[in-house]
Parts: sequence; structure tokens; C-alpha cells
Amino acid sequence: MTAGAGHPAPDGRPLSEAGKKAGRGRRVILWRHGQTLWNVERRFQGTTDVELTETGVGQARRAARLLASLKPDAIVASDLKRAANTAAELSELTGLDITHDEGLRETYAGVWQGLTHEEIIARHGDQYAAWKRGEPVRRGGGELESEVADRAAPVVLRHADKLPDDGTLVVVSHGGTIRTTIGRLLGLESQHWESLGGLSNCCWSVLGEGARGWRLLEHNAGTLPEPVLGDDD
Repeated sequence: MTAGAGHPAPDGRPLSEAGKKAGRGRRVILWRHGQTLWNVERRFQGTTDVELTETGVGQARRAARLLASLKPDAIVASDLKRAANTAAELSELTGLDITHDEGLRETYAGVWQGLTHEEIIARHGDQYAAWKRGEPVRRGGGELESEVADRAAPVVLRHADKLPDDGTLVVVSHGGTIRTTIGRLLGLESQHWESLGGLSNCCWSVLGEGARGWRLLEHNAGTLPEPVLGDDD
């Protein structure tokens, strides 16, 4: 779904204003970072600044070669190391500078951060179940998913607005943040964002610009199927 007549665009602008730049053929590639040790251990990372594993670096290098072939025009990334270092692999191949923005960080999840999946269910089972039902939940006392979208989606739109016609922006971020951003840009109600499956490490989704707004062209693309190990699992 996209914003319709009488409703604001995902960045809050009146649709008439947002529509002035519609149909320019721009693409946004939302690329999740490579593997970390906490991914393997199924620990909720959130805003904790966890490094890539050697496997994660290899994933980033392999994916960067594929993404470089798409001739991106710009790269913007979360400033957390796992995303910044993933973005650096694409920057090295393309020669593009990276703009780092803390608005693209993963969801802050308070006391959930550092806990394993099993520990979260054991200690905060009711809260976890409510989140999975699509209810607005401050996981661990942290951010609502809608608040993550409030900070991340405008970053993506701001950089997309700078693209030339038919240009491509690569956004390097985190599984939960990417999911909420896609949901917001597609105009989906927040309780339906869970219907977008999680991204595997170093996979990506592609949004294309049409006359009526952004459309999901690809989701969890980039490799043979891999398990989803992340905060949005």
C-alpha cells in the first residue's frame, strides 16, 4: 500500500509535494550487515556495537561485489561497526564515500540487549508474545518499532531525494530497522510489518519508485537461502 489522496507521504510531506518527484525510476537497496558473534549466539544486539566475525567480513565482500555491479550512486550506513564495516566493502569497490547516520541504528531494546533468544522468552515471554502479535511494545523498555521508523525512514528519503533520475541508493543497516523502514515507506500499518520476513546476514531488499510511491521489488535477496539470525527473528 502507498499513501493515497488526502494522506501524507511516508516522510510526512503532503502527497502533492512528494508526488513532484515520483516516477523518476530511483531505487533504494536496503542491505543488512554481515554476521556477528551475537548473531551466531542468537543474542539481541540492538544498539550494542558488536563487530563482524571473519565470516561476516567474507559475506560483506561477496555481497559488495554483487551490489557494485548495480552501479550505486550513493551509500548511507548506520554508524554501528557491523553496518559501517559492511558498507566499507562496497565503498572500496565503488569509490563512493559513505555517509554514516545514527538514525539507521538498530532498535534500542533496553534490558533485552545481550540476552539470548531463549533468555528473552524465559524472562519476558508475555512481552515477546505481544510483539509477535504486532502490538506496540517497548521491548526491554526500549523503542517502539514506529519510533524506529520515525527516525530511519526520513534518513532514507532524504538521501533518495538527492539521487539522479534512475539513481540507486544503498542503505546499510540492521534487520529490525530495515523491516520497519520498508513497512513505513510502503505505507503499511505497523501491525503488518511482521509480515515482512527477516533478512539473512548481508542480504538486501530493493524498493523501486513508481508513480504512486515506493514498491517492494525484491526481498531477502543476495544469496542462497540462509537462516535469519537477528534481532527481528
